[in-house]
Amino acid sequence: MKRKIEIFLIMLLMIGLVRLFAQSPEVYWDFEKIQKGKVLEVINGKWDLLEGNYAEAPGIRGKGLRLDGFTTCLKGNETKTLKVGQELTVELWLAIGEYPWNWCPALTTEVGDTSGFRLTIGPYGQVSMEACIDEQWKSCTTGRAIVPLRKWIHLVGIYRANKGLEVYVNGERKASSEISGEMKGSGGNVLAGMVASPRKPSDIHRTFGTLKDYYGLEGIIDEIKIYGVALSPDIIRENYLQTKLTPPDIRPRRLPTVEKDPQKFGAFYTKLKYYPGWDNLWPVAEDPDVVVTFDNSLVKMVFWRGTRHSPVWVSENELWMADQSVEAWNDEEGCFEHMQDRHCRFSHVRIIENNPARVVVHWRYAPVSVNENTWRRDLKTGWECWVDEYYYIYPDQTAIRKVSWKKGTLEFPRQFQESEVLLQPEQRVCDVVEKDFALVADYNHRIKKVSFVENANKPPYGPFSWDKTYNYTVQQFNFKAKNKPFICFEPDNKMWIRYENLNSYNLATGCNHWPVGQARCDGRTTVVADRPSHTIGFPISEPVVHEAGGREFWFGLYGMNEMEIESLIKFGKSWAYPANLVIDSADFKSYGYDKSERCYKIENLKGNPNILVMNLKGSKSSPIFNLAIQVKNWGGNGAKVYVDDKEADGSQVGINRTLTGSDLLVFLRMESESNVQIKIKPL
Repeated sequence: MKRKIEIFLIMLLMIGLVRLFAQSPEVYWDFEKIQKGKVLEVINGKWDLLEGNYAEAPGIRGKGLRLDGFTTCLKGNETKTLKVGQELTVELWLAIGEYPWNWCPALTTEVGDTSGFRLTIGPYGQVSMEACIDEQWKSCTTGRAIVPLRKWIHLVGIYRANKGLEVYVNGERKASSEISGEMKGSGGNVLAGMVASPRKPSDIHRTFGTLKDYYGLEGIIDEIKIYGVALSPDIIRENYLQTKLTPPDIRPRRLPTVEKDPQKFGAFYTKLKYYPGWDNLWPVAEDPDVVVTFDNSLVKMVFWRGTRHSPVWVSENELWMADQSVEAWNDEEGCFEHMQDRHCRFSHVRIIENNPARVVVHWRYAPVSVNENTWRRDLKTGWECWVDEYYYIYPDQTAIRKVSWKKGTLEFPRQFQESEVLLQPEQRVCDVVEKDFALVADYNHRIKKVSFVENANKPPYGPFSWDKTYNYTVQQFNFKAKNKPFICFEPDNKMWIRYENLNSYNLATGCNHWPVGQARCDGRTTVVADRPSHTIGFPISEPVVHEAGGREFWFGLYGMNEMEIESLIKFGKSWAYPANLVIDSADFKSYGYDKSERCYKIENLKGNPNILVMNLKGSKSSPIFNLAIQVKNWGGNGAKVYVDDKEADGSQVGINRTLTGSDLLVFLRMESESNVQIKIKPL
């Protein structure tokens, strides 16, 4: 009897060992040993290649591998030892910061369309287990949002020949499908975290304006295991439950903040940070970006690589407002614009002037296509269309945007302006703007609301037509912030207005190939709020185009402040219909008001410091509202400013030194609809 019991116990032990061996992985990466660009595969003791910008990160236990979404992948050759029979299980842990551009394998052994298997993540948070059978890919796919952002997820994919495919998420079966046939081999080498071949993003607008690209998963991966058997539901659930989880080290991919905002007026070179995976792509040294800050205000003007240096106004509560660059297009490559310059190869920003009264920033770019071809390149000279945008920025949180190009290099078709509200990840339209999202007006105080409505395509709101424009000259976006962005245009501006459907108000709508996207894509519809995007777009304006010195140009008055619409109209009128200036001092000459700089231009003819007295003829039709004065060849080191013989309260004075001398800049905060005397005395 004792002998029988001993035999029985031995048999039980042997059965247990067989089961244990059968349920042990044949391939296993735990990412505990990473060195010199390689990671140890535990079972076979081989060192496999890590490509791209990778980093160690806290895993579910010990270490995991951080994937940057652009370059990082694991390459192994364990399929040579992996014997795929009638069953197979892929098991891993994953946490992602944003969804991939399209379907992307967490692990694959695919070889084209001929062999292999893969466990993949979709662009909306789906999971799919797939196997190539008779050179046809069979799949088993979950619904959307199975994979949440910034949380550890236990993923299991199962293959059974002539039976089916299954997907388990966090210990529960989420999808299954029947199959007939079996895989003929395991495919090629193992690839984890990256597509095996270039693919186009999902939800694109124009196929001819989008190119295939490599892309990967962005997040942390850990504990990758491949089994030669199909794990049971109980084992899968046990593997999930026995793991004690801590939140992964992944923060929301929010647009950059200025960590130490001086709240002083001035322009600063800096290097804004987004998140390490994206930041590490850029082969730049310090100070590639420019930020302008304002006195006693959290409002900022940001010229950042993530927006291709296109300036963005940022409110006190971090709401972002951008505008379109010069844009052209054709039917072969799509749009030519700054959005396509994902590496900023054709975009550069620099500070021209920086003093207490005025900042001038220069943004130079060439409109380019997804192919990085420039617009209207001359085959003889090699030159193409280049655009120079100068921003004359003043302490009252306003700026003149002057856009110019060499005559004959742009031509048609073209577009100059399109209002772009930027959304943070997980931010909806309703988080940024009110239902009445914009106000438009003219300088006669005719005001109109532009809103989210039940049906924007039905009268009286629609249908929208490019043949119908309005003569409005002012637009203000109704941000959920104290400071609201606005634009004032010259008279004779043409404005297109489009209402928005109310069903999109509580959604993250628009496009997300820009601002920060690196995909070569001319438009991708936002379906999931996993990454920054741009939205709304309207109103769109066609400003008045001027010509001088062989160049064409237009300009507008931009800003973000606390003005109500009536004050904003008055403010815009002071720029569009400036008060006449008369000089009462000898040795000074007036060149009038330069609307392209929002500034009265005066010259000291002798260059010796002297008192400058002038009179401004303010009126209701030509109001005075925060004015700037430039005196070329001032000859002094500063000045005191008086208004009607009283020292001006809060005047800001700056000296801009040039090769030909020193210029005086004066900025005055004041309002008047009557005559005003201004006196400037040298220090």
